[in-house]
Amino acid sequence: MGERRQEIGLSVPLNLGNIPKGMMIANEVPNLIDVRISGPRTLLMNLSPQDVSISVDLKGLEPGITSFKRLDERLNIPSALRVTRLSPSYVDVKLERVKKKSVPVKVAVSGEPPEGYKLVKVSIKPSKVTIEGAESELKNVHQVQTEPVDLAGVKESFTLMVPIAYRGTYTRLTGQAAVEVQVTIKGPPEPEGNLVEKVPAETAGDAESAGGAKGSAGKKQDAK
Repeated sequence: MGERRQEIGLSVPLNLGNIPKGMMIANEVPNLIDVRISGPRTLLMNLSPQDVSISVDLKGLEPGITSFKRLDERLNIPSALRVTRLSPSYVDVKLERVKKKSVPVKVAVSGEPPEGYKLVKVSIKPSKVTIEGAESELKNVHQVQTEPVDLAGVKESFTLMVPIAYRGTYTRLTGQAAVEVQVTIKGPPEPEGNLVEKVPAETAGDAESAGGAKGSAGKKQDAK
């Protein structure tokens, strides 16, 4: 009787348990609840913050939004203590079915090859990956992109592993997080050299003999 009363503030973890099989939480739910507790000083001194929590049971819930109010009644504290303030005072939990979807991968390219060189082809292995997560978000995912592949100054074809740049809110990549990208670069055409017509040695010899014979015949006619 007459024991002094006090009030303390705690950040209490919110535990969501028994998520139905094949479902997931698809909204922002606070991890901590701010609580003000008043009561006899001796009880408050013996209250360990590590032992205080708020538990919400999701067992048997259907897809959709469920509001959990009166969170103070879910706080595991001695009955002699009283909750004077709780923030937030309630939480909304949105449950969605977990689905999978196969989507194509697009290679993001930055930069261009030097003048005279040309990007001919870009190949990807695998060409598709699997995304898993909340059904509503998955409906809007139609493809994923890789991290940018820089082609600035590249003069030769190459192959490398490139990470997939996908960051979903309530969806994620399953399995492979990178793809093999093969880039084919075509260089400028080979320069054409000076075309010099070569005359076969035998033909050249015959031409010289014929020229010599004509010269001798001309001299004979002059002598006559």
